[in-house]
Amino acid sequence: MRESETIVEGGILNISSIIVHPGPGLAGVVRTRLLAMAGVEVHAVGEEGRMIITVETEGEGAMIDAFEAVNKTEGVLSASMVYHQTEANPDAEISVGT
Repeated sequence: MRESETIVEGGILNISSIIVHPGPGLAGVVRTRLLAMAGVEVHAVGEEGRMIITVETEGEGAMIDAFEAVNKTEGVLSASMVYHQTEANPDAEISVGT
């Protein structure tokens, strides 16, 4: 996801952090596939290929769909959601430093 990309204008924003375990030797391919998904950012890739990603979606159903899509991505052995936050009105958030 690009920094200038807006997922939600008003409404409810769901933000989740997911640990992704790709198959052996598939970290690069899986990373590329995940980055092609709307709302996905890859924040770290460990030496063994494990990744920390975040997913931003509008609405609970969209988050469930996005998590299932990550888990079903070719080359992913498992995905575990480790954090989830809901922002009721993300446009009301105050930007610091801009």
